[in-house]
Amino acid sequence: MKAYMSLTCKVGTYNKVLEELLKLNIPKGDIFLLFGPTDILIQFKNLKSIEEFSKNWFTPIRMVCCKDNLITKTMTFIVVKEGPAFAEEPFAFMFLNVRPQHLEAAQEALLKIKAVISSDIVFGPYDLITPLRAKDRVDLERIVSLIHKTIPGIEGVSTTIVAMFRV
Repeated sequence: MKAYMSLTCKVGTYNKVLEELLKLNIPKGDIFLLFGPTDILIQFKNLKSIEEFSKNWFTPIRMVCCKDNLITKTMTFIVVKEGPAFAEEPFAFMFLNVRPQHLEAAQEALLKIKAVISSDIVFGPYDLITPLRAKDRVDLERIVSLIHKTIPGIEGVSTTIVAMFRV
């Protein structure tokens, strides 16, 4: 089982939030700093159950929210159908909303695009979370345009660039 959490930090506090997350022993490679409406995306792999996720990750991270009001918003995504595992750091994440009848076809079509690293179908505010590889912003624009033109059933997309520095 796999899940994601996105965190929006109070202005000026994301370094403190990162320190708190690292104290929870979240692997650095699973924490992504983002340029966009969400500040941090965390990937949780190899989970055994929802209960394990809630006890070990969801609840402790929510407690960071309460501490000095560091986090203003969280979103949780439970993966329903996983794409390939990835170790490569993405250039960006694409969050997609897709018409229900096109969900599996959209995931399959995304996975055929060379710039798509993986694609997970999720329960949450979006239907698909898709990490992308790109050389630069211009390349990313080309990839996003290609996805908009070729993927069936897209109703909405939010693309967020991963920060160039790591935790």
